[in-house]
Amino acid sequence: MFQTLHSYFWWERLWLPANLTWADLEDRDGRVYAKASDLYITIPLAFLFLIVRHLFETYVATPLAGLLNVKEKIRLRASPNPVLEKFYAATTKHPKQAEVELLSKQSGCSVRQVERWFRRRRNQDRPSLLKKFREASWRFTFYLLAFIAGMAVIVDKPWFYDLREVWKGYPIQSVLPSQYWYYMIELSFYWSLLFSIASDVKRKDFKEQIIHHVATIILISFSWFANYVRAGTLIMALHDSSDYLLELYPAFFGYYFFNSMMVVLQALHSFWAYLIIRMAHKFLTGKV
Repeated sequence: MFQTLHSYFWWERLWLPANLTWADLEDRDGRVYAKASDLYITIPLAFLFLIVRHLFETYVATPLAGLLNVKEKIRLRASPNPVLEKFYAATTKHPKQAEVELLSKQSGCSVRQVERWFRRRRNQDRPSLLKKFREASWRFTFYLLAFIAGMAVIVDKPWFYDLREVWKGYPIQSVLPSQYWYYMIELSFYWSLLFSIASDVKRKDFKEQIIHHVATIILISFSWFANYVRAGTLIMALHDSSDYLLELYPAFFGYYFFNSMMVVLQALHSFWAYLIIRMAHKFLTGKV
């Protein structure tokens, strides 16, 4: 069964244009092509990224935070209370008034003390400003360096100036060492983000972040398998050109307003597309 799935997954018609096989992309005459086995190195590199990140946050980001006067906010800790802690962990962090009154009786605390305990307990779980700064500093530094490296990789290539060159001779396009390492570093970084997401700052879009990282890993891997390397390097450089700015500045009202309007337009376009398809279906089936 595994062999059948493996054969179907690597079926040439899924990945390559007609009349081409994987044999056409085997290394020969000094020309090197993208291979799936190349990506094995990204897993150990991802763990190396985690080590580098720890060193960066400890010896670069933390001293920088001190220079910029980024200070830890002193927070009062909730006193140990097994009853309240169990409810907090197993039920909800935001108990309703009836639940607060019930917990008051069970714990022997007043209603006001229970409310204060939950408020302090929630504050304990909130990431500190220093942690946010260290994480943002790491991402900003990587994306900035990745953008600079990406531009260095593609700026002297003909497909940077003429997009027709991206597909010239595809898929018989050899991979340059600079393209190889650009891909490996980018993919390793996103693996490291996925590995560390549980310990990173919990954001409101936590689930969306997981989907984003998984989708990015799949896209980078797919583009490598199918030898979309020229297009992939252009897209990654363009992607990195905006990401370091997103880490540098917090989102403001215009960001949310603009994206809200884009969502409205997307919804309207989807609705209109549905109407057009329905009318076309009625016309083709003679139901008009």
